[in-house]
Amino acid sequence: MPHTPEPDEDDLDAIGPPQPVFHVEQALLGALLLDPHRLGDVTGIAADSFSTAAHAALFAAISTLPPPDPAEHAKNTRWLDHVLATAREQARGLTASYLHTLIQVCPWPRHAPAYARMVEAEQARGRLQTAAKRLVQTVHDASLLHPVQTVLAEADALAAVVDGIAARFPPRAGVLSRTAAPPPPAAPDYMEAIEEERLLLATATACPAGIDAVPWLLPGDLVVPLHAGVWQCLTALARRREPVDPVTVLWEAQQRGLLDDGSDPGAVLRMLAEPAGSVEHWGERALQRSLLATAEHTGQQIMAYAGDPANTPFQLVVGARRALADIGAVRFRWQHATATAPPPRPRPAPSTRAGPPTTTVAPAAHAARATR
Repeated sequence: MPHTPEPDEDDLDAIGPPQPVFHVEQALLGALLLDPHRLGDVTGIAADSFSTAAHAALFAAISTLPPPDPAEHAKNTRWLDHVLATAREQARGLTASYLHTLIQVCPWPRHAPAYARMVEAEQARGRLQTAAKRLVQTVHDASLLHPVQTVLAEADALAAVVDGIAARFPPRAGVLSRTAAPPPPAAPDYMEAIEEERLLLATATACPAGIDAVPWLLPGDLVVPLHAGVWQCLTALARRREPVDPVTVLWEAQQRGLLDDGSDPGAVLRMLAEPAGSVEHWGERALQRSLLATAEHTGQQIMAYAGDPANTPFQLVVGARRALADIGAVRFRWQHATATAPPPRPRPAPSTRAGPPTTTVAPAAHAARATR
């Protein structure tokens, strides 16, 4: 995976079989060592685009040293010696024999732009995976004072990475990622979620008028399938303007087949008989949990896409944008749920003008003087 090289890192000896990008980097560097003037045809990459510190140091040296005269370069190794000496300042394990190996393994120097494009694609995959991993880690950071805002900021940063990749690799129509999406994660605070969802359902049953105040809450926001079904029952009864109480909700649940799995009707009645707080409060808690779970799942999806080397940058862009759309949908509902009423518009100050008082003010003033 592309990374920022450390100055003293010596990684010429690969551990295990090197990845294909390692051979691509060798071919690119060999082309530039053989024909330095081809550096002008290489775009979209920098030293930190390479997977090893040695390759990064060589590319940095090639990029900073003045190119040699082609005729002189064909007759001696003076420029190659300068490149080696400069690169050794960052990667001390480099040898002259390795430079000659790079030149020998390059199939066609004129293919340098294509090799650079491959290196750039691999770096894009690494950047996307890093940004997605950071999003998942943020979801699980229990020290955050404002978890939703922080997670949404990380989601925006991830979207910016995707936009940057799309600018360099515009997505093609009909190109989808072949990687299977991971299953949605379970809520880390599952027991707390169960208790809060029970309070939501009981409070909505006791105060059905509060259901209309939470149109942004969807059944899918609840982590327990039975709870999601009961919320559908409540919203259906409220929409039809029918009586709402534990018995009517239980009957609606039976009509919808929610008790077919063996759920105890008495347990449902007991769950709906203990209201507390407000529907809006518990609904907002459920929506926050849903937003964080969606962000985590999105990050895991994109990590899976980026972790599959068979996915092209075009496929990564399409898959990542589809995953990010899920965050956008729940984010819109969160903004609607937490929107505060706009401050009242200040009333204009009454204008003052010279002249006698108006007919409506004069009697009032006269009455005020009469009471003194």
